[in-house]
Amino acid sequence: MVSEAPPFWWEKSGWQAWALAPFSFVYGKVAGRTMKRAKRASVPVPVICIGNFTVGGAGKTPTAIAIARAAIAMGLTPGFLSRGYGGTLDVTTRVDVGHHRSVDVGDEPLLLAREAITVISRRRVEGAKRLVEEGVDLIIMDDGFQSARLTLDYALVVIDTRRGIGNGHLVPGGPVRAPLDEQMRQLSAILKVGDGPAADAIIRTAARAGKQIYVSSIRPRPQADLKAKPVLAYAGIADPEKFYRTVSSLGADIVVRRSFPDHHQFSDEEIADLMEEAAKANLLPVTTAKDAMRLEGRHGPASALHRASRVIDIDMVFDDPNAAAAIIDTAMENCRRRRLQQP
Repeated sequence: MVSEAPPFWWEKSGWQAWALAPFSFVYGKVAGRTMKRAKRASVPVPVICIGNFTVGGAGKTPTAIAIARAAIAMGLTPGFLSRGYGGTLDVTTRVDVGHHRSVDVGDEPLLLAREAITVISRRRVEGAKRLVEEGVDLIIMDDGFQSARLTLDYALVVIDTRRGIGNGHLVPGGPVRAPLDEQMRQLSAILKVGDGPAADAIIRTAARAGKQIYVSSIRPRPQADLKAKPVLAYAGIADPEKFYRTVSSLGADIVVRRSFPDHHQFSDEEIADLMEEAAKANLLPVTTAKDAMRLEGRHGPASALHRASRVIDIDMVFDDPNAAAAIIDTAMENCRRRRLQQP
């Protein structure tokens, strides 16, 4: 899967997208066939998958965390299953926040592991079985909707309403991961994040198909002392502009913006440059929780930048306070039916 989204993916279809159309056609055929014909293994606990239509961030990780918190409030023991993108470990591993670093397991699994048992595995079926062995009674997959090898009891697809599905083309001409009709057929519900117009068309299509639509927003935790504070905002995430909007919503004055590739591991030179630029203009460095994870546990300049930076924590908040519990209840019921039908 493509890890970086070129800017033209998020613009009106231009010559780049159309020049790549033959490759997108082939990619779509393969991706669609893979989704349609996938042989999926079952585990004895409910599996909720948090995915998105496109390459790039739409809010999957904060959504997964919100679902896990709701599960814990219901007396369940949830566990996260992640591929561990950005980490070097290629064996099924339970993430230990006191031992592992992002270079080992990836930044997102470290964030997830602060909330609940988290296992990374390139082989999701193996990872799911490990979670069951660890005692979880609900598995939450962070991504993997289009490539799931597990039977999903609920597939929640998250879409950002400012970027939508970009130019609508399949990879590599655009950000769409698989043919939309097949994705629409297999998803259980859509989570609309924000109040922008970019997702309106696909939301209408989903509604006509009888799919449940949930609405949510990403809310930063209050930072009263950031009001009018001059800051240097830096982020290595799929959509840095979303982070900059969040910082601005807290009242901070963004003097410098520094964007890096998604899951970027900062070099000592890049860190020194950030520190020097912030010190020169007396700016407070601010960053995302994921970026902080990639600095945490390192020594030297990385440790200094981590200490100097203000981390902007966010939460995914459903408009309907009962939405997360409803999703979990449906997944549990679907799992019960699935197990009754098994020989």
